[in-house]
Amino acid sequence: MEKLPQSQQPQHVFSNYIEEKVRRSETRIFKAVFPDLTNHYDTLFGGTAMQMMDEVAFITATRFTRLPVVTIASDRIEFKKPIPAGTIVELVGKVVKIGNTSLDVRVDIYVESMYAEEREKAISGTFTFVAIDKERRPISVLANSPLPHSGDKKE
Repeated sequence: MEKLPQSQQPQHVFSNYIEEKVRRSETRIFKAVFPDLTNHYDTLFGGTAMQMMDEVAFITATRFTRLPVVTIASDRIEFKKPIPAGTIVELVGKVVKIGNTSLDVRVDIYVESMYAEEREKAISGTFTFVAIDKERRPISVLANSPLPHSGDKKE
């Protein structure tokens, strides 16, 4: 079956495909905050939180593109609430913007008590990734897409 150029395909086909990729690439990881991850205030060290966030963002970007990706930027990491030792955190990564060769992943960290149902958003930030080829040159983030692609795709 011949594939129509994207400009001749119904727009909803492309939109539905992208929405499904975003949904399927969402990444959730839980971690216990033990004392070895904390600073002198007995709260999660900010640098450790950023490392965890970049890892979740990388996994999300890789699951979305199924291509090699590299982090090129992080934007406005907001530390809204301290995360004490002895809590559980959930890191949630979701693709929030899609360009031609780059995409943005939003990562939120939620903190919850180990022994109660309390849960709050504690840290948020956005990470930008570029898809690369074997020569480490930028390529389309939709290069593995079964749909034809061209130009800049934004969401």
